[in-house]
Amino acid sequence: MAARLVYVLNGPNLNRLGLREPGIYGSQTLDDIAAMLVERGEALDFEVDVRQSNHEGHLVDWLHEAEDKGVHAVLLNAGAYTHTSIALHDAIRAIKVPVIEVHLSNPHTREEFRHKSWVGMAAKGTVAGFGAQSYIVALEAAAGL
Repeated sequence: MAARLVYVLNGPNLNRLGLREPGIYGSQTLDDIAAMLVERGEALDFEVDVRQSNHEGHLVDWLHEAEDKGVHAVLLNAGAYTHTSIALHDAIRAIKVPVIEVHLSNPHTREEFRHKSWVGMAAKGTVAGFGAQSYIVALEAAAGL
């Protein structure tokens, strides 16, 4: 039996992990996190496809693609689009694939404008505040879906 496919979609500025505000986001790069996810995914019988874009429309397209390809789950760290994107909210609601919102930091302990999550209002669940480990926790949650 083939491994189940999980998309890990990352939004704006996440390509700068390891360089950008390490006190908030940690010192690991997105490539480091991808390697962790691929390794843990193998143990969970997942094929993990990690992608990043600074463009909102790419994220919307990839959510639609996840539905069309029968992806098991999507882990989505939408970055700042979390707090602004009704388009991502609507795309999540337009698909049957479960979406798990992921954040390295805890948005609720940060600036007030980060407290509202359009992504979270549509997602199956949210994992936040555990640094790179947030992705692993979300992947393990996806295994139970």
